[in-house]
Amino acid sequence: MCPVTSSAPRSGPAADSLSGAPSLPAAGPAIWSRNFRLYFTARSVAMLGDTMLPVALSAGLLSYGYSAGDIGLAMAATTACFAGFVIFGGVVADRFDARRMMIGADLVRVCTQSAVAVLFLTHSVRLWEVVVVGMVNGTCAATFQPGVASTLVRVARDVQGANAVTRTAESGATLAGPALAGVLVGFTSAGAVFAVHAATYLTSALCLLTLRLAPVKRPEGAKAGTGERRPGSFRADLAEGWREFRARTWMWAVILVWTLYTMCVMGPFTPLAAGRIIPAHGAGAYGLVNSALGAGTAVGALTAMRVRAEHPLRAGSFGIFAMALMPLSVGLDLPVPWVCACVFVAGVGGAVWSINWATSVQTQVPGDILNRIHAYEVAGSVAMFPVGQALAGPAAAAFGTRHVLQAGAVVAVCTGTALLCIPAVRGLRRAR
Repeated sequence: MCPVTSSAPRSGPAADSLSGAPSLPAAGPAIWSRNFRLYFTARSVAMLGDTMLPVALSAGLLSYGYSAGDIGLAMAATTACFAGFVIFGGVVADRFDARRMMIGADLVRVCTQSAVAVLFLTHSVRLWEVVVVGMVNGTCAATFQPGVASTLVRVARDVQGANAVTRTAESGATLAGPALAGVLVGFTSAGAVFAVHAATYLTSALCLLTLRLAPVKRPEGAKAGTGERRPGSFRADLAEGWREFRARTWMWAVILVWTLYTMCVMGPFTPLAAGRIIPAHGAGAYGLVNSALGAGTAVGALTAMRVRAEHPLRAGSFGIFAMALMPLSVGLDLPVPWVCACVFVAGVGGAVWSINWATSVQTQVPGDILNRIHAYEVAGSVAMFPVGQALAGPAAAAFGTRHVLQAGAVVAVCTGTALLCIPAVRGLRRAR
């Protein structure tokens, strides 16, 4: 995932106040508790469905005559609502039960994805309906995502090991999901993929429902047994989260740089790559490219599990340079095997960055504000993503798809360089 904290790495709350644990051991059997197995299953299955979605949505809309710009608009609707509401989701998750919010979000998405499956299977697809469903899904994601960080640290003692294992599963899903989606689209229709996607959310909800978690210690002023705080404290919680976010220079500096990256690289890439690869080589080739990304992510996750740098964000920043190969390969119209190879390398770099970033956030921020901090950094990470998605079509029409993708590669290199030039980012030390 995209990055989702002060010039002195230890300023603000102490890193080990999160769990009181010593330095992280190597990932191993110790992380595979019953709770972590359920959490891992929930996240893995849901991620499998999520990785199938871009292929299904792109191929499905293209089959009805919609353009790459329309695909970008449909994707932007989801991302915009996610970015707009995730901050509020973080406050609510800190005030109430984050797990219940996650389960509720999954169940709503079971209904929405089932509805889209019916639209595609009955050949009655309208773009505005897909956009509305995307908005609902984005809002659900905004209530789900803040609880991910705080739930993981409650089910796993080894945070980096748990992140790496989860990321490895995500990469496996990225490897299998697009290929499976391409097969389903080829032999049935995009509607079948959306039906499978709905089933993955149902599985996630059931796994989260059976977690056995100790009660969270609530801030002073909460009502016993509910976590509900005094009336009028919602704004104060929101402001506190913002103050804690601003106090961590390494965090807001990364997010500031990342907004340019998401707008110029990640936002345009999916709709433009789909619009360039699918018409020329078919949905199967596009699925293969996405699978290569998953394979690279798996290798990167395994690398991050073994190699634990003293300066995690410095090590992760070098991975961003590899991510430039993803838009560059499509922008140069390389043959599909070469695109797959470049995307594989990009996946390795992306996983190394994202695991080091996620671990830094989860181990440097205390648990009572982690949901809010995570919500702010996620919101900042994706704020410009829908802008990039929505502008992908107009930018390609004005400058050409190849030039937009090649420019994205240049921006990726500049992103890695900028992060290494920020003292608070390259100097952040691993939490002890």
